[in-house]
Amino acid sequence: MPILETDEEIKKVLDESKNVAVIGISKDPSRPSYFVSEVLKRCGYKLFFVNPKYAGEEILGEKVYKSLLDIEENIDVVDVFRRPADVKFTAEDAVKKGFKTFWFQPGTYNEEVAKELDKKGYNVVVNKCMKVECARLKD
Repeated sequence: MPILETDEEIKKVLDESKNVAVIGISKDPSRPSYFVSEVLKRCGYKLFFVNPKYAGEEILGEKVYKSLLDIEENIDVVDVFRRPADVKFTAEDAVKKGFKTFWFQPGTYNEEVAKELDKKGYNVVVNKCMKVECARLKD
């Protein structure tokens, strides 16, 4: 599947996804990873938080994992809140773990990683906020 751009493609991902791994979760309510996660939770997604800094703790009532590879359940969406230079490592773990859609939040886009994931057949969403798209497109 190519890089997803149309409302129909993105709505399909939102509707068919259940488990979302939020990479780079913060405890700070003013950080996008936190307030986006609040909305995703209200939209009905099961969230899995990844941040080695907070591993073993809870944020928004959910356990924080050290690594994406530590999550036992299947992941539909890898929602990324990391610097573009660091996204490569997240993508490597995601490919090992298995997932359906790699979602680059605004400010996280890494063109090289997006092209590589696209070439491997994964869904890729770039520079769109999952919170905004969920509010806009999800039933």
